[in-house]
Amino acid sequence: MTKKNVVLLFGGNSSEHDVSKRSAQNFYDALEASGKYKTTVVAIAQNGYCIDPDRSMKIMQQEDEQPLVDAYMQEIDQNDILAPIAALQRIPAIDVFFPVVHGNLGEDGTLQGLFRLLQKPFVGAPLRGHAISFDKVLTKEILTVNNIRNTKYRVVQQDEADEISWADIEAELGSVVFVKAANQGSSVGISRADNEVDFKAAMADSFKYDHKILIEAAVEGPRELEVGVIGNQEPLVSEIGAHHVPGQENGTGWYDYKSKFVDNSAVEFEIPARLPEAVTEEIKEMALKAYKVLNLCGEARMDFLIDADNVPYLGEPNTLPGFTNMSLFKRLWDYSNIDNAKLADMLVQYGLEEFDYNNELSYAFEALGEEKLGTFKSNK
Repeated sequence: MTKKNVVLLFGGNSSEHDVSKRSAQNFYDALEASGKYKTTVVAIAQNGYCIDPDRSMKIMQQEDEQPLVDAYMQEIDQNDILAPIAALQRIPAIDVFFPVVHGNLGEDGTLQGLFRLLQKPFVGAPLRGHAISFDKVLTKEILTVNNIRNTKYRVVQQDEADEISWADIEAELGSVVFVKAANQGSSVGISRADNEVDFKAAMADSFKYDHKILIEAAVEGPRELEVGVIGNQEPLVSEIGAHHVPGQENGTGWYDYKSKFVDNSAVEFEIPARLPEAVTEEIKEMALKAYKVLNLCGEARMDFLIDADNVPYLGEPNTLPGFTNMSLFKRLWDYSNIDNAKLADMLVQYGLEEFDYNNELSYAFEALGEEKLGTFKSNK
């Protein structure tokens, strides 16, 4: 059997650069364990340049990155407009791209646009699915229009910040809110506020990362849940996972960046989450409906909050979920009897199938021929 050539991209110029390295290593090991693919790795450095495969392998394996990037930059013509992706020319054959670039570039649709221009299959959602889901405001609006329950919210543009008072927000959304940069991931640019001082500081922090922010009402007595979804036209949904961090009951603690990727020794995980059967089914149905209306395919993680009365609220999708050893997404599929090798193989196959599916669409056009203009009359 001829092995497909998979190009695994990781890194990027986002706050999740190092997280991506760890996710990529696990996916690389999974692809190798499947025995079905020849995998080439390509790092995207923090300067946005793709690095050659040999150095990329060393970067993924946690060698000191900067000297490797500096050496590569000396080899290329940086004045070439295609220099940032020139390393792809060093790969003799590419059958499918497998992006593992979290955050900026990877989850906002940028890379997916490149894959389309190169006319190559790729793993995961299309450009529009990534772009919509990466924008927390657009996501909320689409969920709301489609009657998928989510928390109350308000959108603030940067030039409106001075006009927003804590008193107004408290009256509209309650005494505890979360302030989020609209286009960021993994708890970056997110703060909790329950007073005017913290609220102003939270807005200032979020505006470091985007010119548009989202202010969300807190859920009373929340539990945080995650659901994995994979597939294309007929997606599969995993069991529901729960995680508990100290202070979560009163809203002072939540599953932040540190808990997700640095130290989750204090986090308690629960798979499957202890929920009434009807609530479990409702959450899975909400996850599948959101997956479809947000135009997702391949893979996603849906994050939920559930209040003290077991009412679930869809928080947000993650179109390129973390796959580190600490990632709950990875554990959800282990529990669902889909190990790493099988999951990686399924994701590649979904990418190939979606490419063929979209190639059935017609982009034919009709030649215009000679222009024949109508008559324009002046009313003066």
